[in-house]
Amino acid sequence: MIQGCLRKDSLSQRELYNHFSPRMLPVCYRYAGNREDAEDMLQEGFIKVFTQLHTFVGKGAFEGWVRRIIVHTCINILKKNKKFNESVGLEYAESKPVTEESVASVMQGRQVLECIRQLPTGYRTVLNLYAIEGYSHKEIGELLEIGDSTSRSQYTRARTLLENVLVKKQIIKDPSTELKWLAAS
Repeated sequence: MIQGCLRKDSLSQRELYNHFSPRMLPVCYRYAGNREDAEDMLQEGFIKVFTQLHTFVGKGAFEGWVRRIIVHTCINILKKNKKFNESVGLEYAESKPVTEESVASVMQGRQVLECIRQLPTGYRTVLNLYAIEGYSHKEIGELLEIGDSTSRSQYTRARTLLENVLVKKQIIKDPSTELKWLAAS
């Protein structure tokens, strides 16, 4: 499949896209404000995957390489649209609307991700990069062209805002035990 894509074979490209896009769309959705923006990010990301495929040297998993390109594409789109600088004070945490899923069988993890998606773009971006993607604050600072202390501050505010919303919506009761993956930076 990769070799076919390197030869610019459209069937191989479609196969690669169909194989990885269902896994990469949720990644884009975590950074986007809505599904349409996420789909745009995904499309732009795959254009970069296809144009940069010759740079994949086989170190690590191919899916990880694709994911990294998709994440960087999302960040670049946010920076280009200057959406990263949006923020909200913690005093507004309780009034930030969060859409809850109406289906009773929705898992807590999905609800948490939906609440993350509702955070202001800057907070959401740093939270995703640090807590989910595993970037350091220094790496985040370089990616977003901010200081690592700004990254830490954005992360702390995002975590606090998210915890407040999750408790208010009764998705969780005790953030210190239920959100261990959001451990302090």
